[in-house]
Amino acid sequence: MTRVLVVEDDPQLVRALKINLQARKFEVAEAGDGRAAIRLAADRKPDVILLDLGLPDIDGIEVIKSVRGWSRVPILVLSARHTSEEKIRALDAGADDYVTKPFSMDELLARLRAATRRQEDPASPAGSSGITTDEFTVDLVARKVVRGERTVRLTPTEWHLLELLIARPGHLVSQRRLLLEVWGPTYAEHTNYLRVYMAQLRRKLEADPSHPRYLITEPGMGYRFEP
Repeated sequence: MTRVLVVEDDPQLVRALKINLQARKFEVAEAGDGRAAIRLAADRKPDVILLDLGLPDIDGIEVIKSVRGWSRVPILVLSARHTSEEKIRALDAGADDYVTKPFSMDELLARLRAATRRQEDPASPAGSSGITTDEFTVDLVARKVVRGERTVRLTPTEWHLLELLIARPGHLVSQRRLLLEVWGPTYAEHTNYLRVYMAQLRRKLEADPSHPRYLITEPGMGYRFEP
């Protein structure tokens, strides 16, 4: 049974979440503030955390940072904060996904299932030598991409971007993190660089670059690799 920790100080929302999750055979624990959330995350070791940012004691961003100090448990943010800046802060702190309130239960359940599938997938390429899709194979050790029967040549920058994305399959990687990792702090706001290089990667790897299957854009937030 999948264990879910709900971190939320709105009793009505907590009740709605518990009813819907328990009806689908999730085991639910709840915390009404950030410190209780950190304690329960350590004690209960949930399979996924649903986290509100506006908590009564400490900000949800601090909860993310604290948990990320010792755990890779998927963290899905549920928040009324809808600006790109807030979403990027949460993602940069280590959140795996961001759902804006109000949300539909169907959407939340779909994202929850996706998060738990990624956590359980033994074929995750993080820390491995590469990944294979229906379209191409990436060998990180040999620094080689093969599509069909031909080798695809990538520039060093394209390699760095691809490595960062496939290291966390299915997870959203923020624009800011990609820019900082690949180009450095001077280029943290140069999102046009990402658009150009992601377009180049899609032309080299995707069957239909205008409708990508693997290199997905989350507008205003970042990119994700969908294996």
